[in-house]
Amino acid sequence: MSAELDALTVVNQLRDLAADPLNRRAIVEDQGCLPGLILFFDHPNPQVVYSALLAVRYLAECRANREKMKGELGMMLSLQNVMQKSTSPGETKLLASEIYEILQSAGKEEAEQAEAAAASCRRKAQFFLGSNNKRAKTVVLHIDGLDDSTRRSLCEEALLKIRGVISFTFQMAVKRCVVRIRSDLKAEALGTAINSTKVMKAQQVVKTENGGELMVPFQEDSAVLVEENTDIPDYLPEDESPSQEQDKAVTRVGSITDGMGWLSTAANFLTRSFYW
Repeated sequence: MSAELDALTVVNQLRDLAADPLNRRAIVEDQGCLPGLILFFDHPNPQVVYSALLAVRYLAECRANREKMKGELGMMLSLQNVMQKSTSPGETKLLASEIYEILQSAGKEEAEQAEAAAASCRRKAQFFLGSNNKRAKTVVLHIDGLDDSTRRSLCEEALLKIRGVISFTFQMAVKRCVVRIRSDLKAEALGTAINSTKVMKAQQVVKTENGGELMVPFQEDSAVLVEENTDIPDYLPEDESPSQEQDKAVTRVGSITDGMGWLSTAANFLTRSFYW
């Protein structure tokens, strides 16, 4: 890895590591990474802020992390600042609001309390994004051609350009992507964006009445207007590190051993960078 790391490179690597469930506990337990991600919430580059929020959203998916994350110095206050900042893009505010409510409900045992927190999150999202956003929804995509990290980056870039995409999680082993979007965004827009890569083709995964799954292809001749997200700049291309192909069906974002080395390097960088 180059010694001349910048904030965007570090936060993007942490985001990719956090996308792997096997890395999430280690990232939160590390003494430097979580405080560093919180610091990124106030970074002048909106792209860095959004990527840091996405990393924290991944980390919050692990229930065992939530109490520690909630108690981390500056976490809740920094999330509130992002939500209230007038210059924050709408999707950034919504993502910060969603994380805030997840952490706020940490430790509550009753399902009713968690549902109330989620409802509060949706109300905040509506306030921040306007009356057109009644609530966020989740779309599951099966993506033919999602075979490696290069294709994953292409898919990532395509989704980040769509206004209304809040967050997404890749499940490389089964070639799927779980996308959180605003309710006023049509799922067809996701399919159009991914299909435009010319090397991948998306289908929507829907539940049947008997609990099974059904693959629904997007109509190729459907003209869906995709509104590009101009608030958040496109991610800069990242250098892909060479990796040997293993005889396994599972492709993961990063291994734990690789992740630990990266966490150590990133933590050192963050410690040296507490100046902006």
